[in-house]
Amino acid sequence: MPKLSDVITALEEVYPPQWAEAWDAVGLVCGDPQAEVGRVLFAVDPVQTVVDEAVEWGADLVVTHHPLYLRGTTSVAATTFKGRVVHTLISNGIALHVAHTNADHADPGVSDALAEAVGLRVTGPLVPDPTDPLGRRGTGRIGLLEPPLPLSAFAAQVAEGLPATATGVRVSGDPDRLVSRVAVCGGSGDSFLAEVRVAGVDAYLTADLRHHPASEAAEAAPVALVDAAHWATEWPWLALAERALHAAAEQRGWAVETKVSHRVTDPWTAHAPMSFTA
Repeated sequence: MPKLSDVITALEEVYPPQWAEAWDAVGLVCGDPQAEVGRVLFAVDPVQTVVDEAVEWGADLVVTHHPLYLRGTTSVAATTFKGRVVHTLISNGIALHVAHTNADHADPGVSDALAEAVGLRVTGPLVPDPTDPLGRRGTGRIGLLEPPLPLSAFAAQVAEGLPATATGVRVSGDPDRLVSRVAVCGGSGDSFLAEVRVAGVDAYLTADLRHHPASEAAEAAPVALVDAAHWATEWPWLALAERALHAAAEQRGWAVETKVSHRVTDPWTAHAPMSFTA
């Protein structure tokens, strides 16, 4: 079995930490670099239910998309939510590694996996990384829907392609509008609405769209908005990261078992439909 340091090196070859945003916190959170790794669990969130799954399965390493800590802390006491996560990991000899915005910017990355899950053929990044001479890395992706579909049918395809959540998929726009060219961004994406308008797409699929930016976007340009749960738009990346580690393990002759967590860690757990009246 490889050492933790070897596995981290392999992961960082695919998702280099220097690709992360300056505000982000990626890399190894806890774990002994000299410890052996035989089982790796991939998940979106480093929350207690995921850590409990790692303990139950006997994982040596958990790789998550979201960081555990984005800001400094003065305590990791088990009396706090995050402190309990840290204690559970360390007391069970489980390491935690984070690939966040560096995985967003990678090629292929989080938005490539999202595009594939909903039936799009990626043609390039929404916001290209200026340091990439090939112009393939960057934030978000633009893809083609082949054949084109009405917005209502595309939204249904998104709902079918992503893991189910209580909030489902919200849509803004004419349901009969034909959708062919689509921008996608895994996770919170309303900060890229200006780039979406410039891209000349028919629709934009992302998560966490806020009221005012979405309202202004609808007025500024005829771009349909498809808003899914944050967790659901990033979950497809887990299989992509798993395949990347499998490829590295095969190349190096490692015996490593992997698993993608299917535990739903979206914070919303129920949905109460409302009646529309004329």
